[in-house]
Amino acid sequence: MRPYTYAQVRSVREAVRDAKPGTAFLAGGTTLVDLMKLEVMSPDHVVDINRLPLDGISSDHEGLHIGALERMSDVAAAPAVRRHYPMVAQALELSASAQLRNMASIGGNLLQRTRCSYFRDVTTPCNKREPGSGCSALEGVNRGHAVLGTSDACIATHPSDLAVPLVALSTTVHLASARGTRTVPLETFYTLPGDTPEVENVLRPNELITGITVPRSPWAAHSRYLKIRDRQSYEFALTSAAVALQLRGRTIVNARIAAGGVGTRPWRLTAVERALTGRPATPATFEAAVAGAADGARPREHNRFKPALLRRTLVRALTELQENR
Repeated sequence: MRPYTYAQVRSVREAVRDAKPGTAFLAGGTTLVDLMKLEVMSPDHVVDINRLPLDGISSDHEGLHIGALERMSDVAAAPAVRRHYPMVAQALELSASAQLRNMASIGGNLLQRTRCSYFRDVTTPCNKREPGSGCSALEGVNRGHAVLGTSDACIATHPSDLAVPLVALSTTVHLASARGTRTVPLETFYTLPGDTPEVENVLRPNELITGITVPRSPWAAHSRYLKIRDRQSYEFALTSAAVALQLRGRTIVNARIAAGGVGTRPWRLTAVERALTGRPATPATFEAAVAGAADGARPREHNRFKPALLRRTLVRALTELQENR
């Protein structure tokens, strides 16, 4: 780990005012500290934001409001989340280990870096870590890598479970900087790699996530998050599905669908949503609706199974959601 300076701050204004080029914000530290030890990230200045007033879980007519410093385990256990946004609680409980969930913050989870082994190995080329050096995963071991939203510069999979249901539910992210505050839809917060995989989101220099808002909706309470992985715990998704349906009788009048484990960012499946809307909630409808879920996929040698697995994951999630209605 390389030398760095460290400061604690007590207000958002102080945090963004004192931030400078090469600054990293420290919350739970479950990603940042690991990457600093590996020298994948080497900030010159670390600003500890744990004393900022960015906690709290509340709901009102606008929806669910969660502070960026709320810990993952506390959000998963919150009655308002479990009752009205079950797939958010499920995604959190299927993330990492209990110990990490007790430490990791919501803002940090949304900003965690890819688990691509080449990104974390400083002896191998990686365009995300060192722009222009190449992508080792293209011809290397790529079983866990993305098949959607990839480019010739990067095929790293987005790692966050939580971001998948949040994208499906049209969540907005609240940001603050020395220039003021702004709000960005989470779906457009993340960027595709293109020729600049080192740019992962639309955060401006020294901008800070202060919280998120999940809109109130009639379908959020009827939702499910399903994660498929190689082992039952402490493993990243090969595929995952966040599904929410609004029903009138047995007819689907609204659907929200997103996938994880397959894209370079959380992948909203609007074509699947349209194919479900207006149809009966039956296995035949589910099978037909997900047929094009992986359209545009670019699988590599070791992850050619992912498009088919994605379709099966979506059907299973929709079927289990309907059966447990």
